[in-house]
Amino acid sequence: MRLPIVLLLLPFAAARFEPHEGPSKPTARRQQMPMMVSDELDYTPQVNAGHTLADLLTIESSTSIFYSYARELELSRLLSDESAKLTLLAPTNKAVMALARKPHQGSEVEDGTVISEEEFDKISKRNVEKWVSAHIIPKTLTTLEPRSYSTLLEGKSVVFSTSPKSTDIVLEDGIHISEMKQASNGAIYVIDGTVNVD
Repeated sequence: MRLPIVLLLLPFAAARFEPHEGPSKPTARRQQMPMMVSDELDYTPQVNAGHTLADLLTIESSTSIFYSYARELELSRLLSDESAKLTLLAPTNKAVMALARKPHQGSEVEDGTVISEEEFDKISKRNVEKWVSAHIIPKTLTTLEPRSYSTLLEGKSVVFSTSPKSTDIVLEDGIHISEMKQASNGAIYVIDGTVNVD
């Protein structure tokens, strides 16, 4: 019984291990052809200009709440725009969670007035836009100097000063900068507080 099976497999084994006689024929796998470059083609290599503010915010988990608010707004397109030159003051998640009133709630205390869901959404969006805009300076600041800078929120400026305890630059109300990241279209300063909108 074993013999017929061996005889059946023998032709396959022989074909597989059969030595070549004469000049070997190259197979498609082993054959290499030189790459031809045409003089007629104008090749320009693509240069990676770097990550945009949106790219950096996407991978920066410590500021994900700020980015989730910013993503919902029309101005979020600026974060991906290579020609936009912005400086973001991105609060940490901890700083946003510590707020007594969240950005979508705004600073006004409700007086018990009943409003429609549509009106509530409009007010919430307006509050978020105001809050996010207060965290964006419309120019790239790779170094901070002790002075005032206007933000995208009309009439709102942020003031940087030298810390009384060190030479570090701090934001108004003693907010510290924990990290700075450079993007192709601006800079992100991760801050341990939030800019006061009022």
